[in-house]
Amino acid sequence: MAFRGKVAFVTGAASGLGRLAARRLAASGAVVVAADIDEPGLADTARHAPNIATQALDVTNEASVAGAVRDVEGEHGGIDRLVHAAAIAPSGLLLDQPPELIRRVMEVDYGGTVNVVHAVVPGMVERDRGDLVVFASLAGWLPAPRLGAYTASKFAVVAMTEVLAMELGHTRLRVCCACPPLVDTPLLEQIAPDFPLEGQPKLRPEVVLDAIERALESGDLFAFPGPAAAAVVARRFAPRQVRKRMARLLL
Repeated sequence: MAFRGKVAFVTGAASGLGRLAARRLAASGAVVVAADIDEPGLADTARHAPNIATQALDVTNEASVAGAVRDVEGEHGGIDRLVHAAAIAPSGLLLDQPPELIRRVMEVDYGGTVNVVHAVVPGMVERDRGDLVVFASLAGWLPAPRLGAYTASKFAVVAMTEVLAMELGHTRLRVCCACPPLVDTPLLEQIAPDFPLEGQPKLRPEVVLDAIERALESGDLFAFPGPAAAAVVARRFAPRQVRKRMARLLL
């Protein structure tokens, strides 16, 4: 990432896109606070990178998130870039998933976004600078059978981020909502038991982070790496055909 700030806060940093984002930001010279509930994974992320500090964090705990952000700001100063990548993605048919699991996905993927944004962004607004990067998904535009809970949470993230960007339009903050298709990260391990992944194309994480950087530089709110943009267009103009194709592929 071509990051020009000094301090970055990255959630979901124990693996996958969050880990790579944290390492890239650290390589640019930034102080990076890498946060996740997975402490061993965080230790791996920070290995050989002395400018990565780790923070055990459950993004569903509003008080803990607010406290962690206060600590970062107290020790390192204002946060110049937030990368919010924390998420879960258990798969299964909606009627087979217990309601409490569906609610848990919404609590982590959407509620966690709410908590992190509320903790970090007011300080950015006060300073009138900062980059806000939130991970949604192509699933936030294109409903997928067997991913109903995850899809619902990412639709919510997409909507929230778009509204937030409008409300921040008077500031100099840069906002990007990343909406990738399947990415080759450990998150796929949660999806795999009930989702036909074999034969499905998967993007490299580097491609996604490069697309985010281009979106930030160009002022685009949404980053649609790989085939995501074409899929969103197809969903808009041929929704019935897309639904039939998704059902054939995934059911």
